[in-house]
Amino acid sequence: MSQTIWIARHGNRLDFVRPEWFDTADRRYDPPLSKDGFVQAKQLAQRLKGENIRHIFASPFLRTVQTAYAVAEALDLPLKLEWGICEWLNPEWMSTKPETAPLAELVKKYPRIDLNYQSYLVPQYPEAPESVCLNRAAKTASYLAATFSEDILLVGHGATVLGSTMGFIPGVTDFDIRTPLCCLVKLVRENDQWAIALNGDTSHLDEPISSRTTAWSIK
Repeated sequence: MSQTIWIARHGNRLDFVRPEWFDTADRRYDPPLSKDGFVQAKQLAQRLKGENIRHIFASPFLRTVQTAYAVAEALDLPLKLEWGICEWLNPEWMSTKPETAPLAELVKKYPRIDLNYQSYLVPQYPEAPESVCLNRAAKTASYLAATFSEDILLVGHGATVLGSTMGFIPGVTDFDIRTPLCCLVKLVRENDQWAIALNGDTSHLDEPISSRTTAWSIK
């Protein structure tokens, strides 16, 4: 039995472009995409048109919702919000538990969100060390692939792109998996054997942001 798992990282985020945004933001740890991040999301959506994706899952953080929503629009699919692939809740990055937009607010702006879907896993703040985040992303990705046996797309963050990949290819590290902004990892299963077909691919982007391409742990 064959199956393809696509794993994407969100596009560029506003506070990477305008660091001062953080000082006055209502939800400091939940920035939206930047202007070029929205362009990247649309390019990711165009890349995935014609693929056999049947289910889309996204971290509930705004930048991942916005990235995944562009794909959901292009593929005419609902969007399932999954906390198991959310940002690493790292206390060194976040002084408190991060606040995200209420579901009702998100649904108004992004009506393709599937209200019937219940998140498989909800992590607890704080998450330390990083292996806690990697393990829960791996567990979540494996569960989703087993539960939804068709081809699926997961849209997460640098850490959870790596962690999700670990759910299928045990032993991989941040040295093995590239996680630049709006990248794609493609995993293909044939006869219960998983293989990496794309590793941090950004060929769909007109202008990949090279300064963000190396450290998976960047948010």
